[in-house]
Amino acid sequence: MLGAVLWLGSGTPTPARATVTVAEALGHDARGYARALGPRAFAFPADHGPHLEYRNEWWYYTGNVHTDRGRRFGFELTIFRIALAPAPVLGSRRSAWATSAVYTAHFAVSDVTSGRFHSFDRTSRAALGLAGVTAGPGRPFRAWVEDWSVEGQGADALPMRLRASQGDVGLDLALDRGKPPVLQGDRGLSRKSAEPGNASYYYSLPRLPARGTSRLGGTSHVVSGLAWMDREWSTSALGSDQVGWDWFALQLTDGRDLMLYRLRRRDGTVDPLSQGTVVDADGASRVVAVDAVTLEVLDQWQSRRSGARYPARWRIRVPDEGLALEVVPALADQELDVAVRYWEGAVTVTTLDGRPAGLGYVELVGYADASGRVGSVRE
Repeated sequence: MLGAVLWLGSGTPTPARATVTVAEALGHDARGYARALGPRAFAFPADHGPHLEYRNEWWYYTGNVHTDRGRRFGFELTIFRIALAPAPVLGSRRSAWATSAVYTAHFAVSDVTSGRFHSFDRTSRAALGLAGVTAGPGRPFRAWVEDWSVEGQGADALPMRLRASQGDVGLDLALDRGKPPVLQGDRGLSRKSAEPGNASYYYSLPRLPARGTSRLGGTSHVVSGLAWMDREWSTSALGSDQVGWDWFALQLTDGRDLMLYRLRRRDGTVDPLSQGTVVDADGASRVVAVDAVTLEVLDQWQSRRSGARYPARWRIRVPDEGLALEVVPALADQELDVAVRYWEGAVTVTTLDGRPAGLGYVELVGYADASGRVGSVRE
């Protein structure tokens, strides 16, 4: 959904540890930047590319893949652009190192079968070709942080190729054309709080057939499955009384896709601007209002690293859509230990009587802060 937007500085990719809350990471001065104030027209593949007038944006890929023998992997590859000053800033600055932004990437693989989670991050400045994003007429879509990259082909930037490698963990996937882009919220304007401009422009490619390899140790596994792309850009998002969010991206066996996000307030309640989207098998989509969903937390998991307690199993009901689901993490520990610590991982979806209903990804942000809370809430 929003992604864990963070500022890590610039330079070589060195491990970062949690030092700021999500509210701090999203709460910098908005002066000089554009704001997401109303619906806009979207154009592809141009909107896959950068929107430099906004302070933050991200390209978010998650998914579940498996070998022909059933070994399952979850994956996350995300790239964030974080502006250092409103563009343009370079002007007469002549240094080749001069930049108006840094790019941060997170890469994670959940080896579900072996029960192991691997996560990495890196940061580089948008200079000297170290990191950046391109798209537009005559310029194919490409987003990269050093040798971690997403590259698109064709008029709509599909297929896309994801590549990332760190030590003995690697991912090389081709994402093929699936359902058309889904504009989230109000025609792509996703309001996150009542204050004007606390919103993002947000679209998804919710069901992208994926194929390629996942490498662990000295072994490369040929895999296939489904990916989900989320794309957002904004200048500010959270309100002063908001501390984080729970985001669900579920690809169901009946061909539908379900995205839900729950924005959490400091007092433990759910913000009424929380919502979701159901995407039919044919690509038709509709918004799910906050009061049309019941989301119940059934269990918790506590991180030994951070001490944070995260929700760890959910019951989701959307009566108007005929959905009654249970969502369970594929691995308990899928916590990324980066500058804004958060949990993001592969999940398994079943019906309430235990029948397989799909796979997906969940992101939990703000629980490593003292203000984060776990609870059962009717949305």
